[in-house]
Amino acid sequence: MTGTKTLLQGLKSDHFRHPLDLKATQTLRQLPGLDIAVRNLLGPVAEQVFYLDNIASSIQVSDRQLPDIHKLLVEACSVLDLEMPELYLRQNPAPNAYTFAMRGKKPFIVLHTSIVDLLNPEELQAVIAHELGHLKCDHGVYLTLANLLLLASDQLLPLGGLLTQGLQSQMMQWIRCAEFTCDRAAMLVAQDSRVVASVLMKLAGGSPQLSQQLNLDAFLAQARSYDASVDTEIGQLLQEVQTTPLTHPLPVLRAREIDRWGSSNTYQKLLHKRSIHYNNEADDKDSDRQGGWRNW
Repeated sequence: MTGTKTLLQGLKSDHFRHPLDLKATQTLRQLPGLDIAVRNLLGPVAEQVFYLDNIASSIQVSDRQLPDIHKLLVEACSVLDLEMPELYLRQNPAPNAYTFAMRGKKPFIVLHTSIVDLLNPEELQAVIAHELGHLKCDHGVYLTLANLLLLASDQLLPLGGLLTQGLQSQMMQWIRCAEFTCDRAAMLVAQDSRVVASVLMKLAGGSPQLSQQLNLDAFLAQARSYDASVDTEIGQLLQEVQTTPLTHPLPVLRAREIDRWGSSNTYQKLLHKRSIHYNNEADDKDSDRQGGWRNW
């Protein structure tokens, strides 16, 4: 499969990082001691909890186990110029995928069985590539804290009293912003914006029975109608209320973002291996607008 795709040798995270991700990450880095606290205090415990739970309840994908999915991972890593992490498949009815990584440790990705059932191979590879985007951008430390916050919200870990509401809010905002970057990683591997947008459409309201009947152009038109609906003062207020507690950008907004980026000079230069200066790209001059958020 690699012969049909452009391999982005020498690719750096700042070549495709979304401005919202860059801004949110810079904000977190200004919090004294947060990186050290997660890595040295919370990290070792979290790593043990996540890894043992995963290794005991999932199937590890390899060239001997589910080789077709393994090939999707191998190709995606080749395109993004990234060392291959471990990949696991876990029985779960909620279509989802997630990544766990701490610096210096072997990272791993988990796919739920339901997302495999929902997507075709190209779309599944885009999901894998999205998760690889977290690794390419070294999201591991803050992603660990975000995952711990989610567990705490489900009353699985007693972290509520240790973290201020303001920090929790900043972490949720960061992970929403980071998802836009990882959608771009998915796009760099799929090399077709419609593949990534189709994933988002199916996650918004698809099912294995209905997937062949879904209309991607209608879904993208729906995204534009959402923009029009919140283009008022009260609409923006309602959008803020709707999106603040969510961990992932709304599917329609993510589809709109990736559709726009697919036609940008930044993306075209990356794909054709021409020199880029990301922060100066005119195509991204309006990308700092605040979006809404939801699931992947």
